[in-house]
Amino acid sequence: MSYDVLPRVLLTGFEPFDGEPVNPSWETVRVLDGAIIDGHRVAARCLPTAFAGAAGALQAALREHDPVAVIAVGQAGGRAQISLERVAINLIDARIPDNTGAQPIDEPVVADGPAAYFSTLPLKAMLLALREAGIPAEISHSAGTYVCNQVFYLLRHALRQRPEVPAGFVHIPYFPEQAARHPGAPSLGQVTLAEALEVMLRSVLDPPATASGVSAGREA
Repeated sequence: MSYDVLPRVLLTGFEPFDGEPVNPSWETVRVLDGAIIDGHRVAARCLPTAFAGAAGALQAALREHDPVAVIAVGQAGGRAQISLERVAINLIDARIPDNTGAQPIDEPVVADGPAAYFSTLPLKAMLLALREAGIPAEISHSAGTYVCNQVFYLLRHALRQRPEVPAGFVHIPYFPEQAARHPGAPSLGQVTLAEALEVMLRSVLDPPATASGVSAGREA
């Protein structure tokens, strides 16, 4: 099969925000841009950390690539593990302004949209594969109410009529150089995070049949 006609998977990351010089989500997904994984070509796109701009950039990327799977990635400074997000909620409640200065409070992502969308990624398979690779990971039940959650919600909303396309959101920790400016904050390096993304993509494209029973963590 020609390189140009391979089915595509889309990875998205974000530009830096909140005074950070880098955003590990974009710096990591860009490493895999153009890679061939399990017969699929990876396309990486950077989204603005802005409520208005992110929506349009996401839609443009979906139209451009018509992907067979999508993993959106964002920074969650302070988290110690890769967080596989389970649910996006129809709420924007910005703790800080976005990169354009906008700070919506208590607004829906989509007017009259459903209260929430669940990830259609094989989260348990991804979790198992990450842990088997020695990479710390968890399943998270909150993607927040900032631009990350908005993109997650809009992604699932855009693909609501295409359940065959696995799509969802993953949060990653700071890079070590960021954590150095935030004493006590955990971090993961770019090499480890890029490996994690490849592990996750392989799980999405060929999920193991035995992954459904893995524990998400210390849950009752």
